[in-house]
Amino acid sequence: IFRVKELLIDVVNNTLNQIRKKESKNFREIEADKEADEEILIDSDSSDDEKPIYNPKNIPTGWDGKPIPYWLFKLHGLGIEYKCEICGGASYWGRRAFERHFQEWRHAYGMKCLKIPNTVHFRDVTRIEDALRLHQKIMQDNFNNSFKPDIEEEFEDSDGNILNRKQYIDLQRQGLLQFRNK
Repeated sequence: IFRVKELLIDVVNNTLNQIRKKESKNFREIEADKEADEEILIDSDSSDDEKPIYNPKNIPTGWDGKPIPYWLFKLHGLGIEYKCEICGGASYWGRRAFERHFQEWRHAYGMKCLKIPNTVHFRDVTRIEDALRLHQKIMQDNFNNSFKPDIEEEFEDSDGNILNRKQYIDLQRQGLLQFRNK
């Protein structure tokens, strides 16, 4: 412990002297010291900006202007390019950006130009031909599943027999249906 005391006695004395100097300064001297410190910080920052950042693999930069770690680049799949014909051939780097682009204005406008609604059915469809074919198929399925009154509308005769609309009208015209008066 005494050896540590001998080694640090100079540092402790210098610190005490520095504190006494700061306590004895007035407001103007303190402001002048702050400005001098800021100038030193600005000079040191500008020297860092002058050096080009080493980025041989063209990895995207983070918020600090430096390339993101390579493992993060690979984890998010930022090296994979996705192209979308509907967006006019725009390319998106990484799966997340690609999935997000389906809600963006460019994709919605491309779908609108094709006269196709931008719905969930068309997620991950990037080729114009595929989108048109899928839209045609969805429209056909909707037509097949829709209610057709001439075929599916049912009538009941006086005996309790159930007939579709066409059969009912044909039998009525022929006079084969019996009407009961209550």
